[in-house]
Amino acid sequence: METSIIKSQAYGKDRVRVVRVVRHADGWQEIADYWVCCLLSGAQFESSYTKGDNKLVVATDSQKNTVYYLAKTLPAEKVMVPEVFATEVASFMVKKYAHVTSCQVKVTTKPWERMKFDNKGHAHSFYREGKETRWTEAVVTKTNPPSAEQFTVKVNSGFYDLEVLKTTNSSFVDFWRDELATLPDMPDRMLSTKVLCQWKYVSTDLATLQQLPFDAIFAGAKRNTLDAFANDPRAWVHASVQTTLYIMADRILNDFAAVDDVYYALPNIHYFPFDLSKFGLKNLQSDAEVYMPIADPSGFITATISRPSKGKF
Repeated sequence: METSIIKSQAYGKDRVRVVRVVRHADGWQEIADYWVCCLLSGAQFESSYTKGDNKLVVATDSQKNTVYYLAKTLPAEKVMVPEVFATEVASFMVKKYAHVTSCQVKVTTKPWERMKFDNKGHAHSFYREGKETRWTEAVVTKTNPPSAEQFTVKVNSGFYDLEVLKTTNSSFVDFWRDELATLPDMPDRMLSTKVLCQWKYVSTDLATLQQLPFDAIFAGAKRNTLDAFANDPRAWVHASVQTTLYIMADRILNDFAAVDDVYYALPNIHYFPFDLSKFGLKNLQSDAEVYMPIADPSGFITATISRPSKGKF
């Protein structure tokens, strides 16, 4: 009987909860609140799977401790930005352990909003509303293991659970018709979705990546998503969710040269006018005012949009 081989492997610690507070001399304070997942991989870990040999296994508890250690010892500016913190943790792991070939670190955050009173931000009080979740993932891989002198860094970022809705300026018409099509043309409809957006950065150099304006890119991606959804006239007339998705991604690529491609997943959360004709009331098409939300099933539209030099597949 042939011996089975390990095709791929990685292990580590997930859902490490870490909060970093920055206290300024004038009393102003900042907070970062993260969930961290750290995964290590390398050929020399295979014996822990096949032979029960743990000599080279960096305990997942040690990986957890490393996250807290770096959150304390790194300069604040390298902790408060998720992308920078993720690359710092990942590069620390591959530099410290010769047998670690690659480290993947994912940082997820639901930011705290600073309280405001009389239009003035409070120095140390925050609140959190039901808003989108921001995340980033950094993968640091040695170019010539076990040496850590050279390595590449790949960073993806994004957000999910951004819920949006508009009550007009969306349509779905002129779609494929056959004996299975029962949906009527909808020249004007409500449109709602829960946005998942992610983007990949062009650079693979750590120093270059850490100089990028990650917070501004995140804010810009969110701003373009909302502005295209609400205000871009190309998404108003005879436009499907697919059109809206493309416009959102195209705007991000045009605004940020550091972004290589953009992926969206947009479930179409349906709001159908409720037929009240049996009660002698008009509530369809242009008379629609009362709707029935339909959670399941929902449409689901995805695409990855890249720069013209990229291939399709």
